[in-house]
Amino acid sequence: MEENNQAAAPTMQAAPEAKMKFCRHCGGKIPEDAVICTLCGRQVEEINQNNAAQPQIVIHNDNINTNTNTNTVNAGGRGREKNKWVALLLCLFLGFVGGHKFYEGKIGMGILYLFTAGLFGIGVLIDFITLLFKPNPYYV
Repeated sequence: MEENNQAAAPTMQAAPEAKMKFCRHCGGKIPEDAVICTLCGRQVEEINQNNAAQPQIVIHNDNINTNTNTNTVNAGGRGREKNKWVALLLCLFLGFVGGHKFYEGKIGMGILYLFTAGLFGIGVLIDFITLLFKPNPYYV
C-alpha cells in the first residue's frame, strides 16, 4: 500500500529559483530586477531612464509686447480728475436721478439711479457720505 501511494504521488521538482536580492530597508528577499520592495513598498533602486529618450523642448520667447495704458487722460495712470464739491452738490440735489454718477462718467450706474430713484434713497445717502470723505480732487 505504501508503494502505491509513493508511485501515485507526483514528485515535486523544485523550480529554478529566480535571482534574488535583499531590500536595503526591510532586509526581505525580493526579485533582483525589482525597483520597489514587494514587502515594504519602499524604493530600492533608482528608476533607469536611460532607455527613455528625453523630449527636446524648444522655447521661443519672442514677446516684444510693451504694455501701455492708453485709457488714462492724466499722467501717472490715476484716471480722470473730478472735483469733490461738484460731485457732492450733484449728489445732494440730483442724486435721485443719478446726476453725480453721470458726472463721474458712470453712465450705467446713472441710469440705474434714474430708474430706481437713487436705489430707493439708500444709494444716494451712501454716496453722499462716501463723497464727503474723498480727497479733493479725486480720480475716477
